[in-house]
Amino acid sequence: MSTHVLDAAKGRPAVGVAVRLERADGPEWTLLAEDRTNADGRITGWSPGPGTHRLVFDTGAYLGQDAFYPEVTVTFRIGDEGEHYHVPLLLSPFAYSTYRGS
Repeated sequence: MSTHVLDAAKGRPAVGVAVRLERADGPEWTLLAEDRTNADGRITGWSPGPGTHRLVFDTGAYLGQDAFYPEVTVTFRIGDEGEHYHVPLLLSPFAYSTYRGS
């Protein structure tokens, strides 16, 4: 599994964004991994297994105190752990979007 954060306002990767990977365990969430995006805005190598997961992006620390979205949470399901799952985040000060990448 991997993620990639792109700063749409600057037109380049978002470097140093803190990201948590969590798994749903009933009504609770279990922390599986934490990391920061690299110089290319990426985090790779996570293997969360099947189930419902979420990525929590600390966009407030990256965008600053005036960030409209201080945190972005993307919840998704992994069905086939043999497939690669890529969850990109396109970020700007007042908007974000995500999709299942390749």
